[in-house]
Amino acid sequence: MNIFDFAMQMEKDGEAYYRELARKCGDKGLAKIFIMLADEEVRRYAIFSRMKTGKVEVPATPILAKVKNIFAQMKEKGQAFDFGVEQIGYYRKAQEIEKKSEDFYREKSREASDSHQKESFLKIADEERNHFLILEGIIEFVQRPQTWLENAEWSNVGKEY
Repeated sequence: MNIFDFAMQMEKDGEAYYRELARKCGDKGLAKIFIMLADEEVRRYAIFSRMKTGKVEVPATPILAKVKNIFAQMKEKGQAFDFGVEQIGYYRKAQEIEKKSEDFYREKSREASDSHQKESFLKIADEERNHFLILEGIIEFVQRPQTWLENAEWSNVGKEY
């Protein structure tokens, strides 16, 4: 299996996992975030599919701004949240997947001989890092929802790509 087919399978698996999390989470706001993350996996699948045949631009993604907006809406509603601690395990697993993906794409960027391909892998690795940090925010939110919504600034999340 070549690098692009492998990456496409990773993205397809990630999409399936995020869609499962969206069904399981029990909160409409979090479900929207997981669906957005699943859609990002689909977008990257298409990027890798096109990379198999040539150079591709990795377009910017506005996911971080969208996630911030969802949390702002949740805060405005002032609803009470009650999450089960078992959810944290699901979200940590998603983080592990994002971390492995980030590491994999950084490694592939170091191996790439083509500078455009190297840059594409790095951009995608940075996106994976942002997804990891979004999940970190979700974990903190699930652990202490009211306090977290009051203090959330997302200062730990890097720039968007």
